[in-house]
Amino acid sequence: MNNRFYGCFVILLITVGLTTAKAQESYQPSQENLEAREWFQNAKFGMFIHWGLYSILGDGEWVMNNQHIKKDNYERLADFFDPEEFDAEAWVSLAKAAGMKYITITTRHHDGFSMFDTEASDYNIVEDTPYGKDIIAKLAEEAHNQGLKIFFYYSLLDWHNTDYYPRGRTGHNLGRPDHGNWDDYIEFMKTQLTELLTNYGSVGGIWFDGHWDHVDWDGQNWGDLNIDWHYDEIYPLIHKLQPAAMIGNNHHLDPLPGEDFQMFERTLPGEQHEGWGGPEASDLPLESAKTMNGSWGFNLQDNDYKTTKELIHALVKSAGNNANLLLNVGPMPNGKIQPEFRDTLKAIGEWTDQYGETIYGTRSGDISPREWGVSTKKDGINYVHILDAKRDTLFIHNFPGTLKSAKYYDGGASIEYKQMEEGVFLYLKEEDLQQVDTIIEMEIDS
Repeated sequence: MNNRFYGCFVILLITVGLTTAKAQESYQPSQENLEAREWFQNAKFGMFIHWGLYSILGDGEWVMNNQHIKKDNYERLADFFDPEEFDAEAWVSLAKAAGMKYITITTRHHDGFSMFDTEASDYNIVEDTPYGKDIIAKLAEEAHNQGLKIFFYYSLLDWHNTDYYPRGRTGHNLGRPDHGNWDDYIEFMKTQLTELLTNYGSVGGIWFDGHWDHVDWDGQNWGDLNIDWHYDEIYPLIHKLQPAAMIGNNHHLDPLPGEDFQMFERTLPGEQHEGWGGPEASDLPLESAKTMNGSWGFNLQDNDYKTTKELIHALVKSAGNNANLLLNVGPMPNGKIQPEFRDTLKAIGEWTDQYGETIYGTRSGDISPREWGVSTKKDGINYVHILDAKRDTLFIHNFPGTLKSAKYYDGGASIEYKQMEEGVFLYLKEEDLQQVDTIIEMEIDS
């Protein structure tokens, strides 16, 4: 996952646009894949997990690059990685209690350390740590047991592998030789992806990251990709091994042929914020990835925790923009998810228990997102989510049809309204407004 430091890089990449890499040009999704896409759009809420050796240093997942830690020195962290407190059942149960329907976990991040049992390299959690167990296997098994789907984050770039050459925009001066075999690196990735899609049961999808590392910059303009990621080999391999598995790529571009969903980092679809954003939303299933504080990996000094209200609003706004919310946790090196995250997720779960009907299985509603909130829709009913609790009268301009009825989701009391050519006035009662989200059921003849 990209660090905030690279926000200017991504936003310029988006603005100028790039020539895309070769991809799976003739891709036609299987029936299983189309059904998986439908499931994904209905799921609406997932847990993102960033966990690896970097958690030991407590300075986020980019610590190797940001602190310029030499490869040989960074490798020593493996001797200290012994997360005996890791409990797959507790992690999955926490996600499920929060109302999440799937989990996406980092199998290998940019530091090159594999969190699973792989024959492609001995730089992995089974062979190179005192812990010596495959946490991906444990988590995948428990997710399957509890009815959640498992997705695998996989980094395209690698600050450790000497065959990741030529170097990209990151990971310089880390003690690697100035040579390597790119074709061997592609084969390394294909081997690992084959393992991930063969040894862990049904996999919901692969979440790629790092494409942006190999883009030319002349000081004024972005150019083309300076390498070939071999997507025309990698994407068909994934779809052959598991036809239902969905492919997404965090490249901040329009989706490439062969991709099955489109993601947006720290933003809603098409939104520009803090240097992060992306193109307009495509017709593919959409996903918005966000953090619970400011960091993806465990950061000992990041106390900038978002409130339960803020995160519920993120879930509601994502649904109102026809997207899922992938909400991140960065577990501690001992294997525990920090209490601040656990407490907030439990509180979110109390909300989804009561109001999940207005989120799960919905699509964006007939009323487009507004400053005051969004709408979702299911089975012909629009759920209008008013996120600004200070309003007693709400005017909805450019109303998309004739309003047939309006009532509070809580209690079912009817709401007085007046429709005019310019829009609809809703006359709300202060005692019926909710501090987090006032939900109104509407029947609209559009």
